[in-house]
Amino acid sequence: MSDKKLNIIFAGTPEFAAKHLEHLIANNYNIIACYTQPDRPAGRGKKLQPSAVKQIALEHNIPVCQPQSLKTDEALDELSAWNADLMIVVAYGLLLPKAALDAPKHGCINVHGSLLPKWRGAAPIQRSVLTGDAETGVTIMQMDVGLDTGDMLLVEKCDITDQDTSGSIYEKLQLIGPNALTKTVDQIEAGTTTPVKQDDALATYAHKLTKQEALIDWTLPAIEVERAIRGYQPWPVAYTNLSGNTVKVLQAEIVTFSDKPAGEIISADKTGITVATASGAIKITQLQPQGKKPMSVTDFINGRADWVKPGTNLLVDAN
Repeated sequence: MSDKKLNIIFAGTPEFAAKHLEHLIANNYNIIACYTQPDRPAGRGKKLQPSAVKQIALEHNIPVCQPQSLKTDEALDELSAWNADLMIVVAYGLLLPKAALDAPKHGCINVHGSLLPKWRGAAPIQRSVLTGDAETGVTIMQMDVGLDTGDMLLVEKCDITDQDTSGSIYEKLQLIGPNALTKTVDQIEAGTTTPVKQDDALATYAHKLTKQEALIDWTLPAIEVERAIRGYQPWPVAYTNLSGNTVKVLQAEIVTFSDKPAGEIISADKTGITVATASGAIKITQLQPQGKKPMSVTDFINGRADWVKPGTNLLVDAN
């Protein structure tokens, strides 16, 4: 039997959320129900697949609820019937109306992947890498009806290095987030939280990612192009057009000097495909042609040298 007093509903969907749920279960928190997105078609057979959170919940015999929306009277009645003390929301994917936020005794708290009020919204991890932030972290927040506008209960920081991708930052936050969450839950149980209001004047918004924005803009400085290559990993993945073919760019490094027009291929050899930008150049070292597996630049050039002839301008190709 749990030695924790709070009856908790957990709401989340992907692997990131499942890691937080696993941590709560392992540390003996009393999870009375899990809310997650309805099963979605996945894989070649498009069979319905349960979310990562649902799989963990079922393994531990925790009741699972999968409403299409939390705005219906039926869904709100079901939520209220749990008589929960607290609801924890981690990458759930559904909007919570005020009635849902107010249902638990202590309301709802959220694990957000940024240092609020910076990067409110859907893609905080990616936006922090794309803009060259030196640090990020998780903010445990008391949820309100605004978009990531609630009072901050606890903040944990981590550095962003010039080698980090959005994927590696995601993994870092997946490690620090669960501990920050349980620390906050303990404070709520003890009545020792110290909510801090966000300064709306400092807020920035992390717009949802699209595949289209991952097309590399060679007219940007090299530093921004290189950030894009890291920031769009693992999705949607930065790409460019080579001889009319869409090619994903997986790894690259900055070359500090170039006197060529932006978008021009300067050289292509086993060390990399070097492309001029507005300031400096980018040397591409790993690529993935459409329908193929990721490959080194050597393997790429061996079969496709005509795609990367020096003097070719990728901006012309893109149009």
